[in-house]
Amino acid sequence: MYRKQGQPTISAENFELPVGGKLSEDNRWVIMASFIPWSEFEEEYSSYFSIEMGAPAKSFRMALGALIIKEKLGISDRETVEQIRENPYLQYFIGMLSYSNEVPFDASMLVHFRERISVELVNKVNQGMVKNMIASASSIGAEKKQKKQKKKVIH
Repeated sequence: MYRKQGQPTISAENFELPVGGKLSEDNRWVIMASFIPWSEFEEEYSSYFSIEMGAPAKSFRMALGALIIKEKLGISDRETVEQIRENPYLQYFIGMLSYSNEVPFDASMLVHFRERISVELVNKVNQGMVKNMIASASSIGAEKKQKKQKKKVIH
């Protein structure tokens, strides 16, 4: 069964850590999470599940995020789950709202994630990421250009 996640996307600044503090906005996992169009592909992922039968499925962000972590770090399914359990940045990356010392899912779930997230879907996500990265770079470039022009006017 798939239930769309009604929870809002949380910013790294609002991710709850057990001892206070905040996640760093310049962490590689926080940056990568900001470029992935998670909600854009939630519908396609949810089509693999029954609306009425079965246990509730993990969110698309959790499923794809776990697969990205596994591939990026080059680790086993079990090690992926342990890394996620131990690292608040990885928990943020997969869409958790706060740090938990509990595993978010069993390592065997990665097999199901791989079955449900096709190569075509991963390619679409990659294209969306690139589009978002280009848009971000363009806006940063435009901001720098404006700042240079303002400095010229002042001097």
